[in-house]
Amino acid sequence: MKLKRLCLLLWCVCMPAVSRLRYDAAFEDQAPDFLAPAPEARGSLSPSDYASPEDADLPVSVFREIWGYVIDGRERFYKKEFPLSDIGYFGAEVNIYGELEGVPKKARIDGFSGRLHLVVACNGQALSHFALMEGTPVRRRLAAAILEAARPFDGLQIDFENVPRRDGESFRSFLRELRNGLPPEKWFTVALSARMRTLENDVYDYRKIKGMVDRILVMAYDEHWSTSAPGPIASTGWCENVAAYALKTVGPEKLIMGLPFYGRSWGNWNPNQAYIYPTVRRIREERKVGAVRRVRGGIPTFTYQAPVIATVYYEDDYSLSARMEMYRALGVRAVGFWRVGQESPTVWKRMKLSEQEQHKEGT
Repeated sequence: MKLKRLCLLLWCVCMPAVSRLRYDAAFEDQAPDFLAPAPEARGSLSPSDYASPEDADLPVSVFREIWGYVIDGRERFYKKEFPLSDIGYFGAEVNIYGELEGVPKKARIDGFSGRLHLVVACNGQALSHFALMEGTPVRRRLAAAILEAARPFDGLQIDFENVPRRDGESFRSFLRELRNGLPPEKWFTVALSARMRTLENDVYDYRKIKGMVDRILVMAYDEHWSTSAPGPIASTGWCENVAAYALKTVGPEKLIMGLPFYGRSWGNWNPNQAYIYPTVRRIREERKVGAVRRVRGGIPTFTYQAPVIATVYYEDDYSLSARMEMYRALGVRAVGFWRVGQESPTVWKRMKLSEQEQHKEGT
């Protein structure tokens, strides 16, 4: 019974906060056609009418390239019928010693006729600084290992998301080193953080990087994150600004706009913290804690229940379709999704490759 009440509380709180499209009065009057309800229904629908996206009359968005990211060990989520031109195969990363590990085996992606890219990630500022220091044996060995690991693949993508600000030139020289070491026919791409303007001494300066690579995936998500205030992973206005800047600095030929398949939840409080004794006494009084039991050594412990109000933002067919159509209208020719296995199962019906790309896939 307690579990049922908790589920009911979460359902009541979470449902109004979904990230399909947030139609406030000021926004709806100005929304372009691909963000507003169908003309014949305009003024009579609310976001709740799209709770079942399978029933919505959504367009099919056409792109030159559609990328999907697949995690090593979760290949089962990829289906041959997905309209993908490219797969970024995730799992290879730089370990604490500056060595490459976790390289997935290409053969695990069965039956894919498009381009398969090895994605190499590096997490953490200190690790990135350590691995990218120019002239060091660690960097030379790492570059050689990455180039060797990329040999069976159609392309290589670098995803170093926490490079320290003062290491911008080291990062870019590392990219040049990898580009020069790859065969000319092999694609070299990079995943970069979202930007809406040029930043001073930016590690991920789009203009400085675009000449070294075949494609730039702009990770247009995590506008709100786990420790921020609640909000959409990628709101429409924010994404429009990110895309406009990327199109201006990268250009449509090399740009891939990233979209999220995932959502996030925020609670109004988190009990996981250190407590001083007066706080413990206050909690016991406020929560009317009765018996306190003692474990070995006489250490006191107690349990109590407290309501948590959770706010959830997520993605569904409607929100993703709206964003794809916005990107398409702006002139974006390629999109990429993080990641395969997190999506609504019907979202793949909302997109397709251009006929030119389908012809290349079939040859």
